Amino acid sequence: MSPALDPRTLLRQLFDAAIASAQPALCLPPHLPAPPKGRTIVIGAGKASAAMAQALERHWPGPLEGLVVTRYGYEQPCERIEIVPAAHPVPDEAGLLASRRIAQKVAGLTADDLVIALISGGGSALLVAPVPGLTLDDKRAVNAALLASGATISEMNCVRRHLSALKGGRLGALCHPARVVTLAISDVPGDDPRDIASGPTVADPGTCADALAIIDRYGLAVPASVRHVLASGDGESVKPDDPRLARGELRMVTAPQVALEAAARVAREAGVAAHILGDSLEGEARDLGKTMAGIARQVATRGQPFEPPCVLLSGGETTVTLRGQGRGGRNVEFLLSLALALDGLPGVHAIAGDTDGVDGAEEIAGAHVAPDTLARAWASGMNPRASLDANDAHTFFRALGDSVVTGPTLTNVNDFRAILVGARR
Repeated sequence: MSPALDPRTLLRQLFDAAIASAQPALCLPPHLPAPPKGRTIVIGAGKASAAMAQALERHWPGPLEGLVVTRYGYEQPCERIEIVPAAHPVPDEAGLLASRRIAQKVAGLTADDLVIALISGGGSALLVAPVPGLTLDDKRAVNAALLASGATISEMNCVRRHLSALKGGRLGALCHPARVVTLAISDVPGDDPRDIASGPTVADPGTCADALAIIDRYGLAVPASVRHVLASGDGESVKPDDPRLARGELRMVTAPQVALEAAARVAREAGVAAHILGDSLEGEARDLGKTMAGIARQVATRGQPFEPPCVLLSGGETTVTLRGQGRGGRNVEFLLSLALALDGLPGVHAIAGDTDGVDGAEEIAGAHVAPDTLARAWASGMNPRASLDANDAHTFFRALGDSVVTGPTLTNVNDFRAILVGARR
């Protein structure tokens, strides 16, 4: 590594490179389908959907119309596709109305028509229309319970698919008999299309019984109406053999692995070996922090499994089981746990952040960790362990001036983590 490039600067460059590689303007145009004989209708949901719509408009050769819903602050100017902002992660009335309007957009189509679905992370909360028998407040209650439970993203989305009028393949079924091409930006471990915005246009082999088992597994307090929908089977999703999805096609526009590879290239250009440990790491954020600290320590002190200097890259989506009332997200919880486990180990720096620019419910992407993080915290009167116990890592890192703020990134390829391990002494 160049002596002129300090660790903090390099790590931020890696994070920025990951985000830049996932910009819809760059990665979406090569995946566009050919125009149809009939109409082209564009629908979509997610934090990247407005930027995806803008990129589509700029490269589409014929007429089109449509509507997409995105997170407040993530709007982009479009001429033919209406952009509707709504709340995330807790859904609101604007998302409910937009969801219903999207369903209306695809009504009455023919076999000559084409529906282009722009789907990205965040779409589960934005595409919020509930199945008959449920209300928006019911959906909010379930969403809040899931976010605090420690359930995996796959488990959360299984429940969401079976409480939705549009997710779990239902939106795709509403488009029948038109051809449906889904352009997806993955933000989920393993890039399973059922979990990207809870799979509104793809089949779901899961069942209401599976969703109810997840609710019971985590002891979630949910409205009685929710239990009734699941126990009765009224929330069943669209299955793989359903003929209404026969003309559907999925094109993966970009994914976490692509972002990690982009960051690795920047590291190597700076003279630092880069090793991707995985693009789908899951589990409790604080547990992963301790595990990654152990790997970094082995590299720093033993030169195993990699010789330093090097950077350890990973992606995926951890979970946080809420125990306190603090301000935190999964990335900063990971980092605070990492810092505690490293205990000031010399030469080890890290960054972690959500590539959508929002870690948890805060307009903060993530944070930096350095060998002096704990010492500076103690000197300023903060107790790092107490901050972790209170799920208050955003407050912790903000007080140190170590928060990473990007603003709306207009994309979402899940979490990004980079640990820079310096040369052994």
